[in-house]
Amino acid sequence: MQNSLLKLPLVLFFIFLSLGCQHNETENVDWTMPFILLEGGELNKVKGWADSIKKTSVKYDEKWMKADSLARIAKRIAIDFKISESEVREQLVTKVGEYTEEEWSDWNSSGLLEGRVLDGEMHYFKRAASNLAILTGRGDGLLDKALDAFCLKHSEEVLDEIDVSNRSRVKKQNFVIDFVVSVDKDAVPAGDTIRCWLPFPKELHGRQTNVKLINVTPGDYILSNDTCVHRSVYVEQLAVAGEKTEFRLKFSFDAQAEYIDLSKHNVLPYDEESAVFKEYTKEQLPHIAFTHNIKHLADSICGDTSDPVAEVRDIYYWIDKNIPWAGALEYGIMPNIPEYVLKNRKGDCGMQTLLFMAMARYRGIPVRWQSGWMLHPGEENLHDWCEVYYEGVGWVPLDMSFGLQQSEDHRLREFYISGIDAWRLIINDGIGAQFCPSKVFLRSEPWDFQRGEVEWKEGNLYFNHWDYHLSVSRQ
Repeated sequence: MQNSLLKLPLVLFFIFLSLGCQHNETENVDWTMPFILLEGGELNKVKGWADSIKKTSVKYDEKWMKADSLARIAKRIAIDFKISESEVREQLVTKVGEYTEEEWSDWNSSGLLEGRVLDGEMHYFKRAASNLAILTGRGDGLLDKALDAFCLKHSEEVLDEIDVSNRSRVKKQNFVIDFVVSVDKDAVPAGDTIRCWLPFPKELHGRQTNVKLINVTPGDYILSNDTCVHRSVYVEQLAVAGEKTEFRLKFSFDAQAEYIDLSKHNVLPYDEESAVFKEYTKEQLPHIAFTHNIKHLADSICGDTSDPVAEVRDIYYWIDKNIPWAGALEYGIMPNIPEYVLKNRKGDCGMQTLLFMAMARYRGIPVRWQSGWMLHPGEENLHDWCEVYYEGVGWVPLDMSFGLQQSEDHRLREFYISGIDAWRLIINDGIGAQFCPSKVFLRSEPWDFQRGEVEWKEGNLYFNHWDYHLSVSRQ
């Protein structure tokens, strides 16, 4: 089995690791087969293979669950790549205007228009047209100049207040959040229990304080301990025939902006025997992996320097220049996200962040994931960023996708390299951890947690079976 794994494409090997598919001689299953089929876009064959394995397995045992998870990944690929050629052509006219057949051919061959052959037919990513508009700078993209202006003004106010107060955390904001998960009617048979995990704020961060749970519906719930990587409120409810099932959560919290001027601190050499260094400079497969591409790129960017401040800055500048933001595939169908980003030269906030983290950790710089929501007025959305540890300073926020700001003032330009605004909701301190209480089936989002998670006794309920909504008010 080991030799077979070494012959697999690297991306398939990482899927294998992410599902926890450890070989067991008694299973007598060729686990390489579904990965080869997925790589070839033969989704129907993956389902057929999984069904055959499940028929010879005890329901919900390890082998059954592995096969079921692979079949679900195949379905998720089909959901993300659901647009036909005729549909994407119509969308392109709307997004970028009229185009030539030569442009169509170039966009397809270069990968700017992302598509895959699935079960013998060409299908396009559901955001392929809007991403192409962004990446080519033509027509109706999604980039928001109003948000850029808002953040620049806010950053100026943060730095002004820090200069006067000599504090690193300022501009406290008060938020009240209403969060709803609404499961489609008859997604689960009447009378069966629907299990739901709703996102809830972390409390162990100085930037996020005064967290208060106001209301949960249904009223019986489990609030996970703040030490859980993904903080959640767990609730259950019986499905009712012909009716949607709603789970509601209301909470409040305070958030502050933070900025650390590293030029004014004595950053020391790392204590490589410390728990922080060992934990946050290691690989975390499948997405934080020291592959050949990661090592080669990080070394080419950073050269011989051993100054972590300079290394972080250099990596940040390179990603900001070379990896534009674009709408992402669901993370659960990307075997190794940084490798995908380097191949396709695009990525959303979490994808850019994971690329940064992989290179920084390889260079011996401790960095940890952080994510939740951005709450800028009118711009509320899922968002991912991270924190970098500097010896003698501590944990410092860094937002890769907010990028370098348009300013001649270097502190404003580089604000998000060692600072973060006050419009944040922190839910996660890492990726791919167990929920509290744990989830049985493969998560809809196996690595991050912002939208919620839903399942019942027969399996996970994917995003196409329910909606989520977050609304913000101020105290």
